[in-house]
Amino acid sequence: MDLQLLKKRHGAFSWNELMTSDVSGAKSFYREMFGWNMHDDPMPEGTYTTLKVGDNMIGGIMNIPTKAKGVPPTWGSYVTVDDVDAQVKRAESLGGKVMVPPQDIPDVGRFAVISDPQGAMLNIITYLNREMN
Repeated sequence: MDLQLLKKRHGAFSWNELMTSDVSGAKSFYREMFGWNMHDDPMPEGTYTTLKVGDNMIGGIMNIPTKAKGVPPTWGSYVTVDDVDAQVKRAESLGGKVMVPPQDIPDVGRFAVISDPQGAMLNIITYLNREMN
C-alpha cells in the first residue's frame, strides 16, 4: 500500500512533530542527521517547518506554544482517526484523559491530545479530505 494512503487510515501513525525552544538549532541538527528537506511557513506563534523525505511530508518542527510553556522540547506522534471527537469520548470511556480538547487546525484537520490510563500522551487527528504529500 502507498505510504501516503496508509497515513490516512484509521489507526495509522501519520505525523511526527517536534516542539522545541530552539527551532534553528533543531533544524540544523536534523538536516545534518537525516538529510531532511525543510520548508518554512508562517503561523501565529512563529514559523512551522515542514519536514520531507524526498517528496513525502513526514513531520514538522515548531516553537513550544505559549500555552504549553514549561513543557520540555519533545517529539509528538499523531495517529489518524476517522472522528476525533468520537475517539476522545472513547479514550475517556477506556480510562484515558483528554489533555487538549478537540480543535481545528486550519487547512489541515481536527486534532486532540489524549493520554492512556498510564499517562502516555498521544496526538490524534482527522485530516481534511485532501492529498497528503
